[in-house]
Amino acid sequence: MSPAFTHDHPDMLQLEADVLDARPGAILVERSPFFPGGGGQLADRGILRWSGGVLPVTGLARDERGLWHSVPGDSVISGKVMLEVEPAFRALMCELHTLAHVVNALVYTRFGGALLTGAQLNDDGTFRVDFDLPGADNEALRALEAPLNDIIRQDLPVSAAFMAHTEAQAIPGLFRSKAVAPPVGEDGLVRIVEILGLDRQACGGTHLASTGQSRPARIVKIDNKGRQNRRIKVAI
Repeated sequence: MSPAFTHDHPDMLQLEADVLDARPGAILVERSPFFPGGGGQLADRGILRWSGGVLPVTGLARDERGLWHSVPGDSVISGKVMLEVEPAFRALMCELHTLAHVVNALVYTRFGGALLTGAQLNDDGTFRVDFDLPGADNEALRALEAPLNDIIRQDLPVSAAFMAHTEAQAIPGLFRSKAVAPPVGEDGLVRIVEILGLDRQACGGTHLASTGQSRPARIVKIDNKGRQNRRIKVAI
């Protein structure tokens, strides 16, 4: 399985797939429209249709053969299945993840290349991003709300491309996290997400097609998390 199926087909939210392997309450498929989560982004939600009925997908786990989909109960599913991602939840994750990139870019450029130390997108329409920012002025961080919304209004295009990991490592600023790194494919490539004129960094998540597709956002809280970390909480 290509780990980048959702990258290559971001708008494909339904897909018929053959069951490659099964155990009670879980199936393995070669291709899936579901994003399994990672880097602070929650996994997609949705349903699985098969000859025995309709079941919610309750968990996703990748191995070297593909993506396992967990469902309630102990049914052993075989044959073909229809996998359907919940559109509203995927759209929310894309919106939050895109805004997290915008906040990341603003902090990186305005606070001396500060690196990300953690991130979490939430299903209540909020997200938080943590940065290595010892001594930062919390009011200066709160003031990022105005440029954040200005970037939404500018409707900047968001795109993605793949680059050799070794090449990406040589370009300053493409890797912004002290805690995690985007997955590298078996072909040695890493995905680079770009917000035109604003931001360019390695990332494996899902995003909007442009910043203008997001609703306005507000910075609701700045927290000091230890001596060095600052946490910015944002809501749409």
